[in-house]
Parts: sequence; C-alpha cells; structure tokens
Amino acid sequence: MRAFRYPPGFCRAGLLLSATFLIVTCAPPSPGGPEPRPSGPEPEVRVGLMVGVPRVQVGGDVEVTVVGPGGSPIPGVPASTTWILLPDVSAVALVAPNGWRSSPQSEVTFAPTSPGTSLLVNGRAYRGRIIAFRDRTGLTVVNRLGVEPYLAGVVSAELGRRDSTEVEALAAQAVVSRTFAVRNLGKRRSEGFDLYATVVDQVYGGITAETPLSWRAVRETSGLVLSFQGGLIDAFFFSTCGGQTAEAGEVFANGARPYLRSVHDEDASGQPYCRASPRYQWHEEWSGEELRAILQKSLPPVIGGTVPPLEHLRSVRVAQRTPSDHVARIVIEVGGREIAVEGPAIRQVLRPTPEQPLRSSRFTLEEETGRQGLVRLVAAGLGSGHGVGFCQWGAVGRARAGQGFAEILGAYFQETEIRRLF
Repeated sequence: MRAFRYPPGFCRAGLLLSATFLIVTCAPPSPGGPEPRPSGPEPEVRVGLMVGVPRVQVGGDVEVTVVGPGGSPIPGVPASTTWILLPDVSAVALVAPNGWRSSPQSEVTFAPTSPGTSLLVNGRAYRGRIIAFRDRTGLTVVNRLGVEPYLAGVVSAELGRRDSTEVEALAAQAVVSRTFAVRNLGKRRSEGFDLYATVVDQVYGGITAETPLSWRAVRETSGLVLSFQGGLIDAFFFSTCGGQTAEAGEVFANGARPYLRSVHDEDASGQPYCRASPRYQWHEEWSGEELRAILQKSLPPVIGGTVPPLEHLRSVRVAQRTPSDHVARIVIEVGGREIAVEGPAIRQVLRPTPEQPLRSSRFTLEEETGRQGLVRLVAAGLGSGHGVGFCQWGAVGRARAGQGFAEILGAYFQETEIRRLF
C-alpha cells in the first residue's frame, strides 16, 4: 500500500496574484496544536561553478567586499567594476582594472555589501558569496548560498520554463532537488564544494535561471523534503521515462530501495504522462563504418582490455531485458568473440556521437548485415535518462492533468513522506 504523508500541521500555501501584490493564503492548522517549528536553520550549499579554469572575472552591481582566507580584508571592489582572478603558483592573484595586482592568496571570498544584491561571475549573476581557490590545474570557483535561493536557480534550469498550469510539477521538482541537495551536502568535499552546477549533480544557473514560477514553487514547499523511515531518500530524477520508470536495482549497483520501484507512468486512458516530451521517442542510426569508429573509442574503457579488430564486427543485439523493459545486456559479436555489455555501460558504448551517450536503455535494435558483417544498425527508443525515480516530463503531464505536487511525488517515490526539515 502506498503511504505518502504531509508533515504534521503542514498547510500548503496558495498564491493569489494581483497587479501589485503577492498574497499568501493558507488553511488553518489542523486541531492538535500549531504547526511545529522548523527542526533547524536553513543549510547552506557550496556549488562548484567552475573547476580548473585559467581565468575568471568577478564583480558586482554594488560595492563588493573581498577577504582572504583568514577574513583579512583586501581592498574593496568598487560598484560596476570587474576584477580578474588568475592562478599564481599555489594561490590566487587578483588583478584590478587599473592593473594593480594583489599579493597571492590561498583563497579569496567575494560578498556584496548590500543584502539581496548579486555578484557577477564571467557576466552571470549569482546570489550569496563567491569563493575562489587554486586547484591542481587552475582555479575553482564556488558559489556559497542558502539552499532555498539555490533551488530557485535549479528548478527552472532542470524542468524548463513552464507556465502556471504546470506549477505543481515545479513544486515537485523543488522538493526533489531540495532533498537531493541536503542529502548530498559534503558529497564533493575533497574538491572544496558540495555539488557541481551541471547534470553531474543537478543543473544550477544562478539568477539567470530563476523565474517567478520557480520562486513560487520554492516558497510553496519551503523546507520540505522526502524521507523514508526517518531518513532523507536518494532523490533520483531524470528527463523522460517513456511510460515506465526503472527499478533502481536494475540500473545502479547496490541501488535497490523500497521507494525506487518501477512505475507504470500512464494516465487512465493508457497514455504516458511524459508523451509531450521532445525526447519521448527517438531514433538513432549508424552505418557499419560509423559504429566501428564509435566502438573503437567507447568499448575499451568498459571492457578493460583491447578491442578485437572491428573490421570483423558481425552483430550488435539485445541479449537481456529487465522486468521494466529496459535493456540489461547487449552482445557485440566481433569475429569469433562475443563481448557482453551490461547495465549503464550500454548507453556509454552505443553512442550516437563520441560525446553523447544513448538517450535511454529502453530501445530495440534492428541490424542489416552483408558479406563483410554489420553494415547498418538502427536503435528505436523511448525516453531519456537513467529512468530511476522522478520523471520530469511525467511530472509536467501529471500537473497538466490536475495533480498536486504531493500526488506527483507519491507516484514516483512510493512509501515515502513529506517532512519539514527547516
């Protein structure tokens, strides 16, 4: 049985917009006492904006304070002025507009002098503070800020710019992304931050990525996370499931979780909720020559050895599927040898281009062979991403169908509950 609960006393805010006012309304708390106080302060997150860069520009729309590693002040950056940061042996050097160069600093922190204003990093605006330090190959630049403003720069960056009929999908994404962020604080401590600002963790675009609806979604769900048996869940999410999500154990080693099961993601008429996604259906095609060139680069890291001569490539076929109809194993026949590729490695091996993994593991293969072996391979697939957990385009479809964010989350993360963390 599915169990999905709001925290005690939780009331969901409704937003009423007029020409000049934002009015927040909320039903009275249920009997039994007032809503509980947050369990702690809002945490901060350190976002790795850049790693290993040779140069970066930092400034602000107001005066900016600059301090060294011990909090010692460095001459302030005037408003509308951009400073250049350069690696200097094992430290960071600041170069002012007039050419003045600071003494090397092991770490430099920039903060706006007026609350609510932004900092500019290579022309892009960010809230909070900017920290720069020397790494092995250049400079690492980190944005440190509260989780809530961080989420405002994540939600629309991840889910795209939506309209008011889809705000419940944005709210669901806000809870998922908040859970992911807090669950993974310290994940990349050895690199000097918590999360990357890219799909390696979750996409964060700073103020540029914020929208009125992303802020509405964050505020409506402020402090809310997903939990299972008292702990934060592993909040996996991806673009498009194609009508059925994957069980975590099918995709990730040691990934099985009671709340990460395969879900038939279809409406009452049997239509996938994610069918509006531009990645709902896809088609890839390789000539024999193109496929050999791709496999020559993609196979060695996967098999951990030398690839046989690929001019003898005979076949690429699906050998096993998971219960959720994702491909679990392919077999590549080269000469007299069969090479098995399993799990997530399949998408890394069957690449449309050297830089792009296959969209998903829900596909069929069609071969065309000749005297010299495989001359053409066609993949027809559904969906995009690893397929585990929260389907972003499915959430959009569910919101359009009138589902609220709690119902959307309950569909993808069964046996979980909404909990107020702060």
